[in-house]
Amino acid sequence: MGYLSIFKNRVKARWLHSCILSHEVGNSGTGKTHLAIAIGVLACEQNYRVIFKTTAGLVNELVEAKQERRLTYLIRQLKRVDLLILDELGYITFDLAGAELLFQMLASRYETASTLVTSNLMFSEWVKIFHDKSLTAALLDRITHRALVLNMTGTSFRQR
Repeated sequence: MGYLSIFKNRVKARWLHSCILSHEVGNSGTGKTHLAIAIGVLACEQNYRVIFKTTAGLVNELVEAKQERRLTYLIRQLKRVDLLILDELGYITFDLAGAELLFQMLASRYETASTLVTSNLMFSEWVKIFHDKSLTAALLDRITHRALVLNMTGTSFRQR
């Protein structure tokens, strides 16, 4: 059974209501984004509210929202989404302030809404992104609790 079949069954079984986080970890070109988009489409077909963003793009939005004093509003909007898909965590680093804002947003969704994260980094390497061991440990504790982690290794589809 392929990854998409697993998610198709879970989406149909109202998996998103259980507030599970999914993480797709693997090398570049192994289909993480492709699968994330397919899961988002499946969720939309079941009338779930879905947002797809790159992680770097979301961090930029969070920083701008904080500067414009509308961070609480943006986080409240993101909490209302049934499935938030964050793509490419690890390709672009951000400063500690950005990392803290991302942590705040993800923590606000913990056990209330589903989140899917794609990353090219193993969890042990996330401290490179978040710059702080305690912050990274706290985030990983929340987002791996009851999570489905897919390790998508192999050679890039683009190089075949």
